[in-house]
Amino acid sequence: MRALILNCCPVRNGATARITEYVSEMLSERYETKAVCIDDYHFGYCRGCRSCHQTAECIQQDDVNVLMDEFARADVIVSVSPSYWADIPGQFKAFIDRCTPWCNTHEPHQTIPSGKRGYAIALRTGPGMKECERIISSIEHFYGHLEIECRDHLGLCSVENKEDAASRKVEISAFCQKI
Repeated sequence: MRALILNCCPVRNGATARITEYVSEMLSERYETKAVCIDDYHFGYCRGCRSCHQTAECIQQDDVNVLMDEFARADVIVSVSPSYWADIPGQFKAFIDRCTPWCNTHEPHQTIPSGKRGYAIALRTGPGMKECERIISSIEHFYGHLEIECRDHLGLCSVENKEDAASRKVEISAFCQKI
């Protein structure tokens, strides 16, 4: 079985990247894992043309299809996202917007193989869980439109840097045991 761990943050060496590494390492004991960063892919913003509502394809040819191929190959998808002004980073939101051709709210639409399990990890620098819940909700909403079953989530508050991520390793490990 394959697990895809998506760093939803464009920062490749911060707390989100560290948590992505931890999850990948922990899951590699049971899964073939692949960790990727949203910034590894190049794609434009949705133009709102709605062509995909008729064709199930975006008029833009870029890396959205490449990343969606990773989603298709995975059995388990773990999205790890920090809070950018109390929500997911813009780069991840732009990717979600571009996934409209796979959205199950219109026909025709593309599909990825069924039976996928999705997990979300949200982190923020402040102490309140409300921002984490909003991020988790955004990820789970996205999963729902791709028909990925949302299985579990983890919110991590007071995580500002890599060192803070290290102090949460036990919590992350316990979460990974449920995947």
